[in-house]
Amino acid sequence: MKVKFNNIRKSFVHVFGGNVLTENFFSKNLMFIAILVIIMILFISHRYTVLQRIAQMERLKVELKDAKYESLDISSDLTEASRQSQIEKRVEQSELGLKVTNEPVYRIQKKK
Repeated sequence: MKVKFNNIRKSFVHVFGGNVLTENFFSKNLMFIAILVIIMILFISHRYTVLQRIAQMERLKVELKDAKYESLDISSDLTEASRQSQIEKRVEQSELGLKVTNEPVYRIQKKK
């Protein structure tokens, strides 16, 4: 048991003391390790950017849904206001003196 603890302690001191970086393995592969670290940083930053865009898309979907419902409500109000009975009611309220005719509409056309 004591041997294992000493070995762990020596390896811990060896790694965190900086002696690992001076060994032949790390000095030969320093460029590869640096490239791996750069790629990891790029992947993390890309993931962060993607998460921000997904959150923005969700916000825009909710906003679009609200805008569609508002448009539908306004369209319904306009349809209600443009009905003939509503127009007649507003004409009577404004006392313009206009009346609906019972005669059919005449169309005048040129003869060919």
